Amino acid sequence: MSLALGLALPQMRQFDLSRDVVRVARAAEETGYESLWVFERTLFPTPMTQGLYNVPGLAWPEAYRSVADPLVTLAMAGAVTERARLGTSVLVAPYHVPFQLARWFATLDAATGGRAVAGLGTGWSLDEYAAGSVAPFEKRGEVLDEVIDVFEAVHGADPVTYEGVLTTIAPSEVGPKPCRPVPIYLAANTGRAMRRLVDRADGWMPVGMHAGQLAGAWQQLQHLAAERGRTRPLGFTVRANVVLSDNPFQEEGRQPFQGNIKQIVEDLVAHAEIDGLQEVLLDLSGTTRDGDHLLAVLRDVYAEARSAGV
Repeated sequence: MSLALGLALPQMRQFDLSRDVVRVARAAEETGYESLWVFERTLFPTPMTQGLYNVPGLAWPEAYRSVADPLVTLAMAGAVTERARLGTSVLVAPYHVPFQLARWFATLDAATGGRAVAGLGTGWSLDEYAAGSVAPFEKRGEVLDEVIDVFEAVHGADPVTYEGVLTTIAPSEVGPKPCRPVPIYLAANTGRAMRRLVDRADGWMPVGMHAGQLAGAWQQLQHLAAERGRTRPLGFTVRANVVLSDNPFQEEGRQPFQGNIKQIVEDLVAHAEIDGLQEVLLDLSGTTRDGDHLLAVLRDVYAEARSAGV
């Protein structure tokens, strides 16, 4: 029943980046969290032109008005920790030049003794794509494929050579090398994306859902992997976007990881029963007021979860 627990770092506007990233990263590792994570939002359209996650009319959270760069944030955390894995959940791959992104992860991994994890996705915001992507929204899957290709090339043996749509690498030595090929996790949820995950990635990183639904989706993914001839194990980490309240939510209609700490831990217990699930990444930052509040909550949630046998 034991699960690894990860924690999302403070990136949003209610936090003091000059203080909170470092002290939360240190406190999380000291508390026992086994991984630290960042996410990516690059702008906040005003007026809103597209609903959150492309759901019509769904407002973007106010905290998204300012989100710190994920790569800088993760490097800051890596510099002040020793054991916690350092991951992106997720980085929108088409917002980044593939070669530069591969080198960034290689450097992070080498500098932190093999702790980097690349959680990648294709994104959904048309405004973000218009402002800062390397290719149009319609090409997002092709860009992700090339990013994975370039990771394999750059993180592999020299001489490195590659010819793609966005990237050309003449035979070259490219260093530093990561301690091992950086694991790639994908936030896949459609047929084509699931096939890419099974064929190309090291693990799956879905957003938390009801435990029964998640167990069923994982079983389907395992069947797909068998059908496509995958022989190596597939990693399985869930991102839980926690909506925290001092008071319990009504159980009728309550979504997973919403409510008070007792309810959050109940959801962790239910997820711990899913065969194959290795880790839950808790994003507590969305409904914590500031760094002090996040520090208190991360300790309370961890203690309650471990007391419950998670």
